[in-house]
Amino acid sequence: MSTPHIGAEKGDFADTLLMPGDPLRSRFIAENFLNNAKLVNDVRGVQGYTGLYKGEKISVMASGMGMPSIGIYSYELYNFFGVKNIIRVGSAGSYRADVKLRDIVLAQAACTDSNFVKQFGLPGDFSPIADFGLLTKAVSVAKALGLNCHIGNVLSSDRFYGDSKGLPDWKQPVSLWAKMGVLAVEMEAAALYMNAARAGKRALCICTISDSLITGEETTAEERQSSFTDMIKLALETAASI
Repeated sequence: MSTPHIGAEKGDFADTLLMPGDPLRSRFIAENFLNNAKLVNDVRGVQGYTGLYKGEKISVMASGMGMPSIGIYSYELYNFFGVKNIIRVGSAGSYRADVKLRDIVLAQAACTDSNFVKQFGLPGDFSPIADFGLLTKAVSVAKALGLNCHIGNVLSSDRFYGDSKGLPDWKQPVSLWAKMGVLAVEMEAAALYMNAARAGKRALCICTISDSLITGEETTAEERQSSFTDMIKLALETAASI
């Protein structure tokens, strides 16, 4: 059942899978949150594990960075390995003053500057959105955990560095996206949502704010680890209650 990018067998992955960008964070989740975690994929060092969380079978596997990368892995997981739900857990940069460092954003929808959607040959624009059931479940879990969450639109950018005064595109001081109410910027959600829609599966993106484009504040590596823990717990509690 192995694919060019995933060296696993059908049944190795649970119905629900958490997807951080970083393979080392995949291992962190498996080692610190899952019981009896088993490594089921290590092709190209993109570590995937399956274990138990509160008695529920849950998987976690990294996506790498950007829409092409998450596009490959989510496609194969949905279409070849029977995964039904993918919850992305990642970082994002805030576009608004009220979306502060270490806050959590639930991506209700994902704008994008990518051409990823062109492959589907649609005669107009497509709006990539989260699965409503996963989103409402995550909102309920967040409230129960007392977490500060924002729900709304994000931007999935195809570029980190652009040809604009040497600054990363997402660090420009004025964002045209922000004036349209976009909460934050990341690099994967739109492709994940499109692949889920095409496969008839479900997806949700949960991000922790690691940088503010309004104030210039940034979290340290140590702070990101503790902040991400809240997001991971939210994602796991949501996954276990589906």
